[in-house]
Amino acid sequence: MKQGGSFLQNLLENNVVQFLKKPQAIARILAGLFSLIIFASLMTDGYENPTASSQLHCVLNDNRAACSYATVAGVLAFLQSFLFLSLDAFDIISISHRVKSAILILDAIFSIIWSCIWFVAFSFLANQWTKSIHRYLLGSSSARASISFAFFSIPCWVYLGYRALKELWTEPSVPYQRSFDEGAVALTTLSSVTTTSIPISGEHYSPSEAPPTGSPHNPKTPPTHRLSFSNDN
Repeated sequence: MKQGGSFLQNLLENNVVQFLKKPQAIARILAGLFSLIIFASLMTDGYENPTASSQLHCVLNDNRAACSYATVAGVLAFLQSFLFLSLDAFDIISISHRVKSAILILDAIFSIIWSCIWFVAFSFLANQWTKSIHRYLLGSSSARASISFAFFSIPCWVYLGYRALKELWTEPSVPYQRSFDEGAVALTTLSSVTTTSIPISGEHYSPSEAPPTGSPHNPKTPPTHRLSFSNDN
């Protein structure tokens, strides 16, 4: 019993388990599973043939666009969910500040886009299902599953976008911003010192040769006036 309890305690303290317990990781896994259910149900039973025909039709009002839209969206959302899940796991190990900021920006953008895509998918699929004339034995459950999980995917992606924006907002400022400013100040100071040290004229003199009088390097001193007294005697 003690060995079993210690094993469970070590398992709960494992880094992988701690990572999977995070709300962001749970939301990504749920979004990926919902996408998997959507495209898997439509790819397996989303196309059925009526009793009077051997041709396969989409169970959503015989509209291939509806089945294709949900299938492609489900595959892409599934891949992106677990791609960003792996990036989140890599973030725990080591990642630079600039790369993390870029990942958060992409995460926020794609999460907002996927929220809109699944909202459109839910509205489109539900509308086509209500207009369907034929009812299929196996396709009906697949259609309902795709519509339901398209709706459940919306809050998952909205939450992921919210988390990405929140982390991006709380990120510290770029560490090399100050060094750029300091470099600009140093460059300005250096240029000003160099400008003042350049001689005005282009004349050069040897060390033993003194510059002529009146030159900028040796300005001519004005003559001094002395008072003289004359003796009348």
